[in-house]
Amino acid sequence: MSEVNVEVVDIRKIAGDGKLKAFAAVKIADAVIIKGFSVMEGTHGVFVSMPRRASRDGKWFDILTPVNDSFEQRLKDKVMEAFDRETDGVR
Repeated sequence: MSEVNVEVVDIRKIAGDGKLKAFAAVKIADAVIIKGFSVMEGTHGVFVSMPRRASRDGKWFDILTPVNDSFEQRLKDKVMEAFDRETDGVR
């Protein structure tokens, strides 16, 4: 099985000192663009959050769920690589 092409098509840095550092959009297999990936500052450093949405009761849930951990990690790695390029590796 060939590997599916994954490409970050947009990365937007967020100014300021908040926990949200950037938003990203990812193109998969030249077929679909998924918007809403977030680069966040956490207690253990910078990480990528999957696209998510708040429910009516204020709880957050992912709206994108990869079918396996390796593909999810690949998506997150691609977003983090684009963020590092955009920020010259400064986190």
